[in-house]
Amino acid sequence: MIILGLDPGLGTTGWGLIRAEGNRLSHLANGRLKTDPQAPLPRRLAHLDAMVAALVADHAPQAAACEEVFVNANAQSTLKLGQARGVLLCAAARAGLDVGEYAPSIVKKAVVGTGAAEKAQVHAMVARLLPGVKIDGADAADALAVAICHAHHMASARRGIG
Repeated sequence: MIILGLDPGLGTTGWGLIRAEGNRLSHLANGRLKTDPQAPLPRRLAHLDAMVAALVADHAPQAAACEEVFVNANAQSTLKLGQARGVLLCAAARAGLDVGEYAPSIVKKAVVGTGAAEKAQVHAMVARLLPGVKIDGADAADALAVAICHAHHMASARRGIG
């Protein structure tokens, strides 16, 4: 099964594709989707939608997973992040994908073993779990972590755990 992991952001959205075969995970691709900060918000959201649609068309994932929004001190930033996340969820759902949603602490626990892990620890464990991977920045590492988390949760559900 191919899983698309998404780390939402209006300026930069991280994405990562993995293949899950039983307990074996392998890296397929990763990167960042960027929007123009000078463009009006509706155009940025439409561009994000088009980029996700192109990713899905190019790689044909069978499932997707997206990190949940955490609340920033800046309410405006949180709102924009939520709007970008909504576009990602809609684009994946429109493509017919089932979408898992995970809190950052759940993703960290699934990948590192503790929900309080630092970003560097997540990045290091993603590199260890996907040997030979070349990660395109922290956003892509987070997206790969979301995909890995989803793979673990799907495997647990198949075994009747959790």
